Amino acid sequence: MIRPRLGVVGCPRRALALTDTPRPDCPDCDGTGGIEHPYGDETGEYAGSDWELCPCWTGRRVVLLPLPRRPRWLRRRADYRDPWGPAGYSDEPPF
Repeated sequence: MIRPRLGVVGCPRRALALTDTPRPDCPDCDGTGGIEHPYGDETGEYAGSDWELCPCWTGRRVVLLPLPRRPRWLRRRADYRDPWGPAGYSDEPPF
C-alpha cells in the first residue's frame, strides 16, 4: 500500500515530487523508514552509522513537475561589503 505525500527534491533541479512514506505502525522501524546501525572505530568511539531501509518503505519518488527558477533580477545575495547591509539600514553611529 502506498502512502503518498508531496515533497520538494533538489537534484539536479528543484522539482515537486510524489514520494512514498514509511508505514507509521511498522514494528521494525517504528515509522522512521529504516534501521540505524551505529558502529565504532578500533578505540570504541562512535565513528558513524549505517542506515538499512525497512521493507515497509520503498523510498521511491515520481517527479511531477520542475519548479521554475527565480529570475536573475529577483535573486538576492547579501553583499557584506555594503555598510547599509541587505536590509537598507546600518548599526553604525552616524559620526
